[in-house]
Amino acid sequence: MAARDRSRSPKRGGNPTAKFETSMGDFEAEVYLDRVPITASSFIDLCKSGFYEGVHFHRVIPGFMNQFGCPHAKDPKSRRAGTGGPPDGTFKNLKTGGTEKRTGGGNIKDENISRDTNAAGTLSMANTGSPNSGGSQFFINVADNKNLDWFSPGQSKHPVFGKIISGMDVVIAISKVKTSNDNPVKPIRMNRITISGI
Repeated sequence: MAARDRSRSPKRGGNPTAKFETSMGDFEAEVYLDRVPITASSFIDLCKSGFYEGVHFHRVIPGFMNQFGCPHAKDPKSRRAGTGGPPDGTFKNLKTGGTEKRTGGGNIKDENISRDTNAAGTLSMANTGSPNSGGSQFFINVADNKNLDWFSPGQSKHPVFGKIISGMDVVIAISKVKTSNDNPVKPIRMNRITISGI
C-alpha cells in the first residue's frame, strides 16, 4: 500500500509554496508550515526579505544533497561559504501569529516535532551539529538520507521543512555538476525565491 500523502497544497487551503529560480533552471517546493511552523516561518521571512537572492550553492554532492543559504556564498569562491547565517532579529510565526527570535548568529530553535524523514526531494535544515544552530542554510536531499533524521540514532539531527513538488530534474542536475571540494566549479546562483499561498 502506498504511503498516504500528508501534504496540504495551497489549492486545498494548506501550505505555501516556494519557487526557486536558479541559473540552472527552476524548481518548486511545498513548505511545511503546518508541521514545523518556526522553521517554515523563518525560511519564508528570509525569502520575502530577499536574503537568498544572489547566493550560490556552496556544497553539492551527487547521490547525497545540495546545500545552500550561506550569505558568504554570494561570492561563489568564498572560503567562508558554509559558515554564515542571517542577522539576529525577530520574525512572525505564520501559524500562531506570535514572534520568534533569531539569536547567536541568526540561529532558530530546533523544531524536532514532525517525523518527516530526509527522503529524496525533501528540504532540511543544516546546522553545525550543536543544538539550536540552524539559521538560513538548508539542503535538498537527492537520496534517501534517513540517517540525518532528528529521530534517528545517529549524531546528525536535521528537521525536514518542505518537499520538491516540481523540477526535481533540476535539483538532480545541480547535484551532478563538476565540483572542487564539493563546491561547483561553475557557480550556480539563486536569482530569486518567490513564496505563494500565504
